[in-house]
Amino acid sequence: MSHRALRPVDLAREAGVSTQQIRNYADTGILPPAERTAAGYRRFDTRHREALLAYRALAKGYGWEAARSIMLAVHDGDLTGALALVDACHAALHGQRLALVDACHAALHGQRLALRATGEALEAVAGQDPGGPAAPQSALRIGEVAALLGVRASALRVWEAAGLLTPQREPGTGYRWYGPAEVRDARMIHMLRQGRYPLTRIGDVLDGLRATGSTEALRAALAERGAALAATAVAMLEGSARLHDYVAGARRQA
Repeated sequence: MSHRALRPVDLAREAGVSTQQIRNYADTGILPPAERTAAGYRRFDTRHREALLAYRALAKGYGWEAARSIMLAVHDGDLTGALALVDACHAALHGQRLALVDACHAALHGQRLALRATGEALEAVAGQDPGGPAAPQSALRIGEVAALLGVRASALRVWEAAGLLTPQREPGTGYRWYGPAEVRDARMIHMLRQGRYPLTRIGDVLDGLRATGSTEALRAALAERGAALAATAVAMLEGSARLHDYVAGARRQA
């Protein structure tokens, strides 16, 4: 099977990177070895295009370092090692293997279940009457709220600086006092931060809850997180499929 000649700029445009980045990929082994012209220029072809697309797709699902390690193993002729890296969702930053691909997908499934549970808990917290029997019956100081939530007092200060909490200040001393409403809001912020929600998005949720008592913004935030998890799962599948196509094509041409 013949290979169509491609220039570095052709590969760069397809991947949305610079031509220097394509040269870097070639130098580091992410792309297969390339022949050179008499003038020293690399000769790229469709094999390099497929390798490039496989690498970029793998990176979306498994991360840049894992994708690089996988491609290096493939081009070293170590297909077994490459597949082991895929299975392990390799974490090159620490030089460790985290989990099997099945575990990665299981982790995503676990995140979805956790998201559902968090959503239910958040709905319950949002629906609480700040003055109800489940709420603290007296105002709490910052250290007491931190202990109640299991966070550092500094986290509460960060949330306050971001405009998410507005505790009362004791005249004279300036000590913070958190009433039932602030404690409820702090619970919600803590839960949402555990789900990796940005502070600005949490602000929208709290604003809607305070203004109208509506949890629509909360539901929208949870839906966004669910969509992000789904996108990660799709990226992992696409990366694996691209790698399969590239390896299968190389075997046919061998």
